[in-house]
Amino acid sequence: MSLIVIGSLAFDTIETPYGRRERIIGGSCTYFSLAASFFTQPKIVGVVGKDFPVEMISLLENRGIDVQGLKIASGKTFHWEGHYGNDPNQRSTIRTELNVFKDFRPQLPPDYQTADLVFLANIDPDLQEDILFQVKKPKLVAMDTMNLWIQSKPQPLLKVLAKVDIFFANEEEIRMLTEEPNLIKAGKMILSKGPILVVIKKGEHGALVLGKDFIFVVLAHPCEEVIDPTGAGDSFAGGFMGYLDKVKSFKESEIRKAAVFGSVLASFTIEDFGMERLKSLSFKEIEKRYLQFKKLVSF
Repeated sequence: MSLIVIGSLAFDTIETPYGRRERIIGGSCTYFSLAASFFTQPKIVGVVGKDFPVEMISLLENRGIDVQGLKIASGKTFHWEGHYGNDPNQRSTIRTELNVFKDFRPQLPPDYQTADLVFLANIDPDLQEDILFQVKKPKLVAMDTMNLWIQSKPQPLLKVLAKVDIFFANEEEIRMLTEEPNLIKAGKMILSKGPILVVIKKGEHGALVLGKDFIFVVLAHPCEEVIDPTGAGDSFAGGFMGYLDKVKSFKESEIRKAAVFGSVLASFTIEDFGMERLKSLSFKEIEKRYLQFKKLVSF
């Protein structure tokens, strides 16, 4: 099968209790595609400025990621700056500079339009819907979102939600969207709006996967030091969708495994700033931690 992701490639300035990093490579599209590349050869759609390092694009290509859909525009790359305190689940946005991302209008190359799996990262829901008009009969479509769109564009977001198969969101976003504090009830409310699966990311507490007939809970890997939580959710989604693309199956048993692999990839991402850990990671390490996850829940 084939997998495409539409999202951001960015510079991130990040400060956590473990230090500060200026303008390191980030973005939902970048984390997702690197995580997915351990299972398949994803195709990316995004935009960067002339200041985006060529060596990063080469890294993506060397990992088997198709960058045909990456546009290099005149101007500066999207830049986000954030701060994390002692609670890795809480972050403060210091500033957001959209730059070339402000005028981003994703256009899929012809061979992207027949992709089997589509992941709509947390971009404007109007752009997400536009992508849905460009793809031809995908087998599975998943979407993510963020607080900004829930608050500013709730109706366009709900319109897209009705057309996708999987909805990824964190606890805060799910509660905000449904105005329901109980995650199980909130998840069922989302299921009633169209998706067949809801994946609720719970940070250091793992993830909750709800289908119409099943509930699956996956733990987060025990970690004493969360160096940088940025990109963990996108890495989770990349591992999840990348695995499904590899096995070419959407059975419940494979959905469960996909959730565990997603949690495994997220657990590595938080071990270092930016995507440094994903760059040095090997598949043997992933397999080893996957088995550790199995032991954690065996009794």
